Amino acid sequence: MKKIFAGVALGGLMALSGSLYAADYQIDKEGQHAFINFKTGHMGFSMLHGRFNDFDGTFSWDAENPENSKVNVTINTASVDSNHAERDKHLRSDDFLNVAKHPQATFVSTGVEVTGENTAKVTGDFTFNGVTKPVVIDARFVGEGDDPWGGYRAGFEGTTSIKLADYDVSMDLGPASAVVELDLTIEGIRQ
Repeated sequence: MKKIFAGVALGGLMALSGSLYAADYQIDKEGQHAFINFKTGHMGFSMLHGRFNDFDGTFSWDAENPENSKVNVTINTASVDSNHAERDKHLRSDDFLNVAKHPQATFVSTGVEVTGENTAKVTGDFTFNGVTKPVVIDARFVGEGDDPWGGYRAGFEGTTSIKLADYDVSMDLGPASAVVELDLTIEGIRQ
């Protein structure tokens, strides 16, 4: 990742003829170039897949010092979409997402550890159902560059998992359903 960021830094110097700086990005929610997907076991019989359709956030990263990067995301939990209206209604209830009491979940990074040429572990505080716990996202740099509309974009993907019991989720569908895996694709537009 440091080699990639070093190449990006050199390209930025050539393009901007200025000094390196931490770039701030707005997650491209409007263009639907970012996704928060999830999956969990359904009582040991199958896998349930879904996503959150409404979220927003920002990230910044420093090409010279990627460990100084930051991420901040807010998810509107009522936007859960598992492609089944009745199930989504149940997921919004106090059995699971408890959206009436806690309409948002948030992730605020607390650190970034570079683990390879284009990989890192992003540590942060995840708040869900009124409970805040540390999580680690295994992240991968996807790419960056100019877009056709005069902007500049950077993208990452990541994975993490959470135990529902850690966040006071009251519904227990057995061991196969105890953990939710999150699959994240984040594309941002430089501000």
